[in-house]
Amino acid sequence: MNDMRLLERAVDQTDIKISARNVQVYYGDKHAIKDVDVDIQDKTVTAFIGPSGCGKSTFLRCLNRMNDTIDISRVEGKIMLDGEDIYDKRVDPVQLRARVGMVFQKPNPFPKSIYDNVAYGPRIHGLARNRAELDEIVEKSLRGAALWNEVKDRLAEPGTGLSGGQQQRLCIARAVATQPEVLLMDEPCSALDPIATSQVEDLIDQLRAEFSVVIVTHSMQQAARVSQKTAFFHLGNLVEFGDTDDIFTRPQDPRTESYISGRIG
Repeated sequence: MNDMRLLERAVDQTDIKISARNVQVYYGDKHAIKDVDVDIQDKTVTAFIGPSGCGKSTFLRCLNRMNDTIDISRVEGKIMLDGEDIYDKRVDPVQLRARVGMVFQKPNPFPKSIYDNVAYGPRIHGLARNRAELDEIVEKSLRGAALWNEVKDRLAEPGTGLSGGQQQRLCIARAVATQPEVLLMDEPCSALDPIATSQVEDLIDQLRAEFSVVIVTHSMQQAARVSQKTAFFHLGNLVEFGDTDDIFTRPQDPRTESYISGRIG
């Protein structure tokens, strides 16, 4: 089966949120991502898996132009969000990142109150006309991150005082507060204990009702639990993409099968 057929396998062309074509990423002279073509559906969890250094996080950061912050990086090809080229010179990266939120590997709450952590984005993007509307956004976001009941009586306390799992859910609340369309998560559970990981995984499953969620994970078990689509990266190439069940039980590329079975990694 050739590469294009692998990429087309199990991809429903309706309701595509992000479409990437011929994406190349360079860090100076290093060619980090090569010829990536992929369609990411709305209201779906898509997992990026692969060995360390395979390019999965690099490609994830292309989806909200986080690589712009690295001086030596260069991105070529096209990445379309709802049919709009996100690398068009007229696109404001700050506004793009309001539409494509991101949660990082380690919880990184601002040194502010729990309330102000969540309110920060809506304030700078002008999403609330008054305090009552801001209060509503904060509550809705914390509820969406399954954190409201745990923090509603201490919103003025520092976000940094929460447990690791709570801090990560606070960061998710902060990301969803700007009403994004896509939520990117770069190994969001790698710094968490098993109980906090389970809570975040449950949350990811709930979030896909509202967002397109893309998660990079080093855990194949996590990808199998939370995602409907899986992309396998290896040495900067997108090797195979399709329904998660198919990738894990009926991989079409021998490199995927070797990774799933633990022979490479």
